[in-house]
Amino acid sequence: VQLQASGGGLVQAGGSLRLSCAASELSFSSSFMAWFRQAPGKEREFVGRIFWSGLSTFYADSVRGRFTISIENAKNTVYLAMNNLKPEDTAVYYCAAGPRATTEATKYDYWGQGTQVTVSS
Repeated sequence: VQLQASGGGLVQAGGSLRLSCAASELSFSSSFMAWFRQAPGKEREFVGRIFWSGLSTFYADSVRGRFTISIENAKNTVYLAMNNLKPEDTAVYYCAAGPRATTEATKYDYWGQGTQVTVSS
């Protein structure tokens, strides 16, 4: 499974961005799609995940209510809509795929290349 993330950029605090992650396929091995982020000097952090059907999502407390993950099965694409962005959301955002519903980065088998999100104050 190959993942291609896009959509990052520079935005002011309070603004919005939408990231995309195109998967080469959706299968059992990639039935859970997740977003992680990593800020400079920090460990990779779980942001949220979605089951391939789109019926089940789960978010980190730090983004719940501001970020929304959705999936467009016809395009094998997962989206991360980010609203009310804060400077602390600045990070490289990665999409990942795996067969388990987990928040642990090590349990995801496939990773995209990352896209930079910078939120200015």
